[in-house]
This record gives sequence, C-alpha cells and structure tokens, in this order.
Amino acid sequence: MRRPLVSVRYLGRVSYAEGLKIQKQHLHKHLTCLRDPGSSLDPRHQNTLLICEHDPPVYTVGLRDKTYTDVDEKRLRATGADFHRTDRGGLITFHGPGQLVAYPIINLKHFNAMSVRCYVHAMETSVIRTCEKYGLRGERSPHTGVWVDGKKICAIGINVKRYITTHGIALNCGVDMSWFTNIVPCGIEGKGVTSLATELNRGVSVEEATRCFVDLFQSTFDCHLAGGVDI
Repeated sequence: MRRPLVSVRYLGRVSYAEGLKIQKQHLHKHLTCLRDPGSSLDPRHQNTLLICEHDPPVYTVGLRDKTYTDVDEKRLRATGADFHRTDRGGLITFHGPGQLVAYPIINLKHFNAMSVRCYVHAMETSVIRTCEKYGLRGERSPHTGVWVDGKKICAIGINVKRYITTHGIALNCGVDMSWFTNIVPCGIEGKGVTSLATELNRGVSVEEATRCFVDLFQSTFDCHLAGGVDI
C-alpha cells in the first residue's frame, strides 16, 4: 500500500488567530474533497503538517474548560498575552515563543482508518521518541500529553471532524516557563511543567527540535513528507 503523503509547512512565528485561520483553510480543502469528489482538489494531496511558534504569547481554553470566567480572561490578558476559547479538547494551556507547535491537518482514513485514540497515541509516540533523541524519558500518564519525571513537557489537544484532525501538540523547547505560573496547566492540580532546555540545562531552539520531531512524525505515522521544512 502506498504511504500517505503529508506536506510540511513551517509558518515561523504567527499569532494564534493566524494559525487558526490557516488550519481552517486546510480543513476546508479536506471537507471540499469529501463533499465534492469531482472537485479539482486531490484528497491525497491535502494532508498537511503545520509547524509554528505562537507570538504574541497566548492562553487557550479547550471545550471542556468552563472554569475560566470573563474575570479570569481579563486577568490573563493583563499579563500581556492573548486569550482564546477554542474547539479543541483539553483544558487551559499556554503557547508562546520557544515552543514547538505542530498542527497535523490530516484525514485519518488515509492512515489505515486510524481511530482518534490511536491518533492521540501516535502523536504522543512522536513526542516521546523526540525526547528519547535528547536522552530524556518521556512518558504517558492517565492525562494526555507527554511527561518527564512527572512534569508535563508537551500538551496535546485536538479536534476531529469527519475524520479530519485539527489542533495538535505543543512541545516546550526553550519557552519562558514563567508564563505557566498564571494558570493551572491543562487543569491538573499539583503537577509541574518542564521544557527540553530545563531538562538538558542548555538552550534548545524550536528549529532544532523541529528537525527531530518531523522525522519521527514521518516514521511513527508511516507517511511520506513533501516539501520539507524550511528552517
């Protein structure tokens, strides 16, 4: 069986709103293929992996998080960050410079009709294998995401519509960790957060981590990458 094709787009630093807009553009192409098989769009060429950093810094709240009120939003915006309520799963998290954000916009039917649970597992595996490349032991927990020594290093929050995925993962590379002190990350009390830079006690750029992550995404999902990553 031919391996699915995934185009990689490196967006650089973009606002959360711009990143969301680009996701929706790719989602629309997928949905057009489903609604109109006779369209000029080839469904095999629509799977895309978006790589970016979000700037300005932003707090985002998932579908299940009803605990953050307008007062909380005002408090968080006062820190200098944006604030967005989203249609992804999961609770509140932070995105900012120094964090690798990956948004796969893919049709799971092209990946052996992968279930949503298997998709989340594969995303976690891609990150765990990335951590291994840095000599770190990434682990799963009853909560989603990837953890190192009981501290969250990568958040995962997704949305799936008619087998098409949006949103994705946020791997802390060299992000300013003080932003996390304003929230309970992912709504999990008593758990800390960490980054590749913190664990390795050296600088780790998003560009460096991206090269590793993209290669491991390709092998984990058994796909062929097109376009490469311009970094």
